[in-house]
Amino acid sequence: MPNKPQIKIPATYMRGGTSKGVFFRLEDLPEKAQTPGPARDNMLLRVIGSPDPYQKQTDGMGGATSSTSKTVILSKSTQPDHDVDYLFGQVSIDKPFVDWSGNCGNLTAAVGAFAINSGFVAKDRIPENGTAVVRIWQANIHKTIIANVPITNGEVQETGDFELDGVTFPAAEVQVEFMDPADGEGAMFPTGNLVDELEVPGVGTLKATMINAGIPTVFINADEVGYKGTELQDDINSDPKALAKFETIRAYGAVKMGLIQNIEEAESRQHTPKVAIVAPPADYMSSSGKKIAAGDIDVLVRALSMGKLHHAMMGTAAVSIATAAAIPGTLVNLAAGGGDRTSVTFGHPSGTLQVGAEAKEVNGQWTATKAIMSRSARILMEGWVRVPDEITG
Repeated sequence: MPNKPQIKIPATYMRGGTSKGVFFRLEDLPEKAQTPGPARDNMLLRVIGSPDPYQKQTDGMGGATSSTSKTVILSKSTQPDHDVDYLFGQVSIDKPFVDWSGNCGNLTAAVGAFAINSGFVAKDRIPENGTAVVRIWQANIHKTIIANVPITNGEVQETGDFELDGVTFPAAEVQVEFMDPADGEGAMFPTGNLVDELEVPGVGTLKATMINAGIPTVFINADEVGYKGTELQDDINSDPKALAKFETIRAYGAVKMGLIQNIEEAESRQHTPKVAIVAPPADYMSSSGKKIAAGDIDVLVRALSMGKLHHAMMGTAAVSIATAAAIPGTLVNLAAGGGDRTSVTFGHPSGTLQVGAEAKEVNGQWTATKAIMSRSARILMEGWVRVPDEITG
């Protein structure tokens, strides 16, 4: 029986923030992949090159890290007063599944540009020169995001002098506003506490701030698990025991937050929650060799994504950091020196990032109204991606 040929699917390969992924228009996908289910997941897995027991994704578009194993599907918005629906799929590197449980804040910076280039934004809302405001409906978490995309001569401007630690080259600045970033279906603090005692077998009882803003995140103090908060990727990713410990903490945090019913479910929900360590400011050398001075930052944060320490910071986790920092008494706020604040500059392995957030307490419940950060984005390649025809059934 002869093998079926490959099929061509229109796609765009984009960097957004410190991540990159393959972007699709929903209408361009094979018919069976236009609805959620195995056909769509199988197609995206093959596009990225997963599951790969070698963890290299050589036979696909993925880059063998959580930051580069990503897919995006955009469509005309189903929501009033929005331009585009944004669906994000985090593709596992070595396992056969796509995690749809959360958003990618970094790739959000590229969504606005892709939406404009794909015709999802009305032409009368795109200035000849200035800023186009793209209204995004984040379909994974049912939230509104605003992307402010620079426009020059009627087209998206990608080049510029904005520098983002964790990205090699400068580009045009894209300001992203995450509206009402807390979980609309539950409390920002699922346990009702700003700080909990989290019991983790084999690790101990840890202080933890478990917050759902931007993305569900479990914050713990770095010194309670033997770290300083100045670690770079290899300091943790080269230590299998450390990675296993963090995954155990993440799993028990997920149960405590009500995201899963039992520990075993954590394996199939790798994208959320995130786990991060925090510490007061200290001098350190970033991964690029840049000296970061304690006086230039408010707090140190190191976060893990898909089981590995992130080389910089996930955009959604940055929202979580900013929101937690704005609420007096959380571990992030305390590590940053306590008190009220509307912005925070934190140190991560690649450098620093400033993020703003507004939070308020109403009837004893904390809520976030907005989080703002600057990112950049650009098209790396556009055309078609190919997969074997039988992948989508």
